[in-house]
Amino acid sequence: MNWVSLHHRIERNAGLLIFGILLVSSIGGMVQLLPIVTGDSHAHPAPGLRPPTALELEGRDLYIRESCGVCHTQQIRPLLAEVKRYGPYSRSGEFAWDRPFLWGSKRTGPDLARIGGRYTDEWHRLHLLDPRSVVPASIMPAYPWLAEHRADRHGTIQARMRTLARLGHPYTDEQIAAAPGALDGRTELDAVIAYLQSLGGSMKGAPQP
Repeated sequence: MNWVSLHHRIERNAGLLIFGILLVSSIGGMVQLLPIVTGDSHAHPAPGLRPPTALELEGRDLYIRESCGVCHTQQIRPLLAEVKRYGPYSRSGEFAWDRPFLWGSKRTGPDLARIGGRYTDEWHRLHLLDPRSVVPASIMPAYPWLAEHRADRHGTIQARMRTLARLGHPYTDEQIAAAPGALDGRTELDAVIAYLQSLGGSMKGAPQP
């Protein structure tokens, strides 16, 4: 078979070209989706994984509100350079309680999947209020308004936890009832810090590849 003439024929025939594109795309999609559909590792939480507390959940929602996922990923690929820099690569079971997923697609800033415990609460506080005070070369914007607003100022934390419980999060009635008290006197800044400090907690001590 003359592959050059076949290639030219496909290029000149719009129907064949569209069919070829769809065929190749379908194969690529199947390669990505079949392991997820046929396996069950993604359905089981990683050992030690727990759903976010009320304060951490508030911080996660604020993380989404402030579009932090535009510049930060939460997914470490199984590549030597990434594992050396960020820690153990991400496993599917880590994301059992993530709705929505916050994997991200671009790293203007570093990956945050293992950020929990690497810095103190005070470091995070300074970094969020004035990033250049702790990282002089940082291009991250400051978020001073987080310190000015109380956490859950709209009073929706219980409704959010009930919704997640319906989707499978193991929140108890007692945890949901205690949620407003857990946020009482806390600011949005406290909530974001609590969320950041929770990231990667289930994978501490995980073996390196």
